[in-house]
Amino acid sequence: MNRKIRFIYFLPLMLLSFSTFAQIRISGRVTDNKDKPLKGVSVSLNNTLDGGTTDSAGYFSFETTETGNQTIVANDATHTTMGLPITIAGANITGIALRMRTAVLESVTITAGSFSTGERAVTVMSPLDIVTTAGSNGDVVKAMQMMPGTQQPGTENGLFIRGGDASEAAMIVDEQVVQSAFASGPPGVATRSRFSAFQFQGISFSSGGYGARYGQALSGVLELNSTDLADKSTVNLGVNMGGLYASGTKRWKNSSLDIGANYNNLAPLYALASSNFKFNTIPEGGGVNARYAWKPGKDAIFKATVSGSYNKSGIGIPNPSIGSGDTTSFMSHLADTINYLTRDTYIFGTMSYKQTFKNKYMLFAAASYSMDSTNNLFGTYPMGQNEYRGQFRVEGKDFINSRLSLLVGTDMQNYGIRKSMGSDSFFHLNQKFDETLIAGYAELEWTPIYWLALRPGVRYEHSAMLQTDKIAPRFSAAIKTGSYSQISLAGGMFYQNANNNYYLAGLRPDMQYAVHYIANWQMSKNDRTFRIEGYYKDYEHLVHEKNSNIDSFVSNRYRIINSNTPVDNTGNGYAAGLELFWRDKKSIKNADYWISYSYIDTKRKYENFPYMGTPTFIAQHNLSIVGKYFVDKIHTNFSATYSFASGYPYFNPLVAKTEANFLNDKTPVFNNAALTVAYLHSFGKWFAVFYASVDNVFNFHNVYGYRYTYDANKNLTKSEIVPALYRTIFVGANFSLTKFSKDEL
Repeated sequence: MNRKIRFIYFLPLMLLSFSTFAQIRISGRVTDNKDKPLKGVSVSLNNTLDGGTTDSAGYFSFETTETGNQTIVANDATHTTMGLPITIAGANITGIALRMRTAVLESVTITAGSFSTGERAVTVMSPLDIVTTAGSNGDVVKAMQMMPGTQQPGTENGLFIRGGDASEAAMIVDEQVVQSAFASGPPGVATRSRFSAFQFQGISFSSGGYGARYGQALSGVLELNSTDLADKSTVNLGVNMGGLYASGTKRWKNSSLDIGANYNNLAPLYALASSNFKFNTIPEGGGVNARYAWKPGKDAIFKATVSGSYNKSGIGIPNPSIGSGDTTSFMSHLADTINYLTRDTYIFGTMSYKQTFKNKYMLFAAASYSMDSTNNLFGTYPMGQNEYRGQFRVEGKDFINSRLSLLVGTDMQNYGIRKSMGSDSFFHLNQKFDETLIAGYAELEWTPIYWLALRPGVRYEHSAMLQTDKIAPRFSAAIKTGSYSQISLAGGMFYQNANNNYYLAGLRPDMQYAVHYIANWQMSKNDRTFRIEGYYKDYEHLVHEKNSNIDSFVSNRYRIINSNTPVDNTGNGYAAGLELFWRDKKSIKNADYWISYSYIDTKRKYENFPYMGTPTFIAQHNLSIVGKYFVDKIHTNFSATYSFASGYPYFNPLVAKTEANFLNDKTPVFNNAALTVAYLHSFGKWFAVFYASVDNVFNFHNVYGYRYTYDANKNLTKSEIVPALYRTIFVGANFSLTKFSKDEL
């Protein structure tokens, strides 16, 4: 915390008449709060050229022809500028005593590996940033893919952070882990995350080195903090090419209630576009949500949220067993094109209570439950999966003094999956597992001096299913290198259970872990931010299938693992990279833009990889350029985004099968340009935003990989893995009884 020193001043007023054009001498002394003289302080009359500088004893003296009410100002780089009103009425003014306080210097803030909102944050992605970023489609996760350290997977769900797959990133709402954060969909069709950006007031994205509060994420976490009391009562309506929604908010003195409902049907969208997939069931669904917030006192708040949704969709996918001659696979009995239908029911609820006592202690408690049930069809074979998760967390924080605080807490999670496939004697599969994780953590935040911040922490985890205990030390620090710049460091150990598919098969590999090393330099001044960050991540104890070899390698995330698959924890890998970020909200009036670039070098030997290789979801170079501009005269906001990624590795069975050639082939580069226009208009008491967006404006035919199948002559043929649509055009309108401003676009 910054040191604060109160200043005291004294002025004997001398109000004597004098000629307007006479020279008046003003003199006095400047000291600090300990009566020590301050040398070199500039003292002047405000908005004039009349002034002087204090000598070694703190005295100043100068002449002026000004009269009447004036302000004498003392200015010094190491102290807070001081202004004092005086009246010049014709006689010399002497004996002015000015006491200045030490300048309140901006405290250092740890930023290594994290981008967050908040009062002290300098690199912010607010809810408004998300919905006004072209190409994000208002999706929190999609917007985060335009930040450094992430990949743009295109046909898969999730955050892919610094060499990690989607399972290595945890999504957190009010400190509770979200089970199944994305709507279910057919293979190869990416879906949206389940939460609206405007449900949250704070968004923190960590691409590594996060604190001891969270675990079970080898790469990073996306933490979302829900809004507190609503500002006012509102009614909102919306309609677009994908559906419609309605929501309402009622605000009382100390509480508020939000309710909403939506219906989605992409038939109009796919009717106007040429899809790369044959949808036998157009994506359709709906949901409801409610949130209650109550402030029983000025230092306490209770929040409860519940949401539910249902959606379905279906496409035709090529049968991987076409022409292979493998009659042992159940897929060999299905058609060349298999109809895949998914039906998903989801419920999520959470409640939390937070209170501060005497500005010294903080108590936080939260509980949540989520359930995701899918009832799918793979051709004629039923596929069902039920997931659940319950969690409870309680933590306390002691603000020992202005520079030192201690956080301690515990959380317990109980979750599991039930999976079934098939219904006949040829193929029938039932799998399940249940896990209970118990954790405790402690973290110290210490700022011994304003230019140095330290955050050591430790996390303990116990797995009931694996009967194992892990201790993960964490540490981060920051050093201020100037008035607007700093260096941050972060590192530690991060544990996570293996892929759920192994536990479903009855296998029990141990937890995997990664060690993070992160350093960055950041400068922020006048709404401009520059940041450069480097990292190294060491993967150890990864799950590996012992009999994996190049001939049996299958790059298929949907492959079935059975109880006969031998596994151990001998896998390992690394990820190293450099990231740049620049954001400017100052140089151009009503404009905001940022540029992010990521370079990554990563390889690993894990799961069914026979050799060290770069995973298929990794592009070595990623670039995003985002720009926004609001035109006051026509009440319109323009947003444009350009994204680039170098090619993605893919397995080519047609080349020599050696370690040197493993995942060595790459797809063409990825390019995407998106544009969004939003127009604000009023209709009496109603206010509306009309918007139109185009994703992939230039209709780039982006390819995310290749799929190999056998033709009638048992020769391998290659087909592209592509998104459902190359280019998307989307229009809609939002209506509200509450007045908008341009800042809300």
